[in-house]
Amino acid sequence: MSIAGCAPAASDGFRQALMESRQRWRDFGAIAADVVFEVDEDGRLCFVGPDFVLGWPAENLLGRRAADILLPSGQGGPDPFLLTTGLRGRRSWVNRADGQQVCLALSSTPLLDSRGACIGARGVAADITGREQRDMQAAAALRRAEVLEHILDQMRQEVLAPRIMNAMLKALIGALGGDGAAVLDVADTPELASVMHQAGAGLERVLPDLLALLREYNGAPQAHQLGNGMQAITCRASTRFGHEAVLVIWRPANGRVWDADDRQLITSITALVRIVLEHEAIQRELARQARTDSLTGLLNRRAFVEETKRRIDRLEREGMPGTLMFVDLDRLKLLNDRLGHEAGDAALSLAAKVLRSIVRPADLVARLGGDEFALWLDGFDELTAAERAEHLRLSFPREAAHLVEGEQFNLTMSIGIACRQPGGGEELDDVIQRADRAMYEAKRNGRGHWRVSHPERLQ
Repeated sequence: MSIAGCAPAASDGFRQALMESRQRWRDFGAIAADVVFEVDEDGRLCFVGPDFVLGWPAENLLGRRAADILLPSGQGGPDPFLLTTGLRGRRSWVNRADGQQVCLALSSTPLLDSRGACIGARGVAADITGREQRDMQAAAALRRAEVLEHILDQMRQEVLAPRIMNAMLKALIGALGGDGAAVLDVADTPELASVMHQAGAGLERVLPDLLALLREYNGAPQAHQLGNGMQAITCRASTRFGHEAVLVIWRPANGRVWDADDRQLITSITALVRIVLEHEAIQRELARQARTDSLTGLLNRRAFVEETKRRIDRLEREGMPGTLMFVDLDRLKLLNDRLGHEAGDAALSLAAKVLRSIVRPADLVARLGGDEFALWLDGFDELTAAERAEHLRLSFPREAAHLVEGEQFNLTMSIGIACRQPGGGEELDDVIQRADRAMYEAKRNGRGHWRVSHPERLQ
């Protein structure tokens, strides 16, 4: 092994002894460490080994300040290669010849002259980059776990999915030092995404740029520099029900840039977002099922009554009428007996379709059970409702003809109409009774007809 070093002039014997001593120290150091070195009082390398140190030939380092070559630019603090008090196992990130950085554990001792003044330092260094990176990764994983635990703790305090999502977004903003966060619905067209949930501030400032970026977005965690200088990071959340959403968090323009740890954290958070979105979808579906008839998709009796009462309160304040129509599907039992319940279900589904077609989108249509349906028409009087009833009387038998082809009967509708006028003090139950009586009157008079009930008929 060659020696890269310099020594003062001395006799040949003394020089030989010094050379052997240096070589012995170098050999021991090379066995025990990745780098051995000695610097003078100015921090210049006067001895270094092995032959290649961090990618540099050892002889190219001699006479140069170790700190100038090895320490990253801008690193403050004292020169770790020339500490007069010595050091042991100090971690320092230094430059390799290829521009990469490695972490060295430096240990050194000062060299003193006869008066006790420091004239340099001698030391060894071990490359602990792998261990340091593992420690950093473990620390980052611990931080992420702590953040996730905090977010989960916030989520546990809520029950309803929207409140769970809001609590999670608020906790995420605090954990990542963001200004705000949102979940965007991108199921249809990304540039027309809608906001499903949001927390924090500044969404209006980042949303236009985000919508433009989503056109080319592939779904992986991705950092974005927005036009106003703000920084955002996005990650797609695809639910098992086919819903497509994107989680986005944004930071101010002077905030730190998003790093790999942030990307890993937002990936984990996106998994929670996906779960909450699925939970929310299930809650919506349960709510829908609780309010609708499973066969026809119309409102069920309970939902119809609740919503109609709210409509009546509003119409009363506005001084507007409302009209209830009771519809009975004639001869449904006969159809079931002759052709089976599948034919009966088809007739009910067809009736629902025809009823929806004669009302406005804001009007209420319900299946009350069995062969009975109900419609509530905001602002309609009995004359307008009678026009709708006449249309049903004529059109439904034609629509349903294919269901009873070859049979000796037609499917028709018997309809009862009751209009509620504002200021009369009539309750919904009273209107229901009038419409029901009018409907049975139509059935008693041969089916396939409609009748109008007036309040005085109940007296």
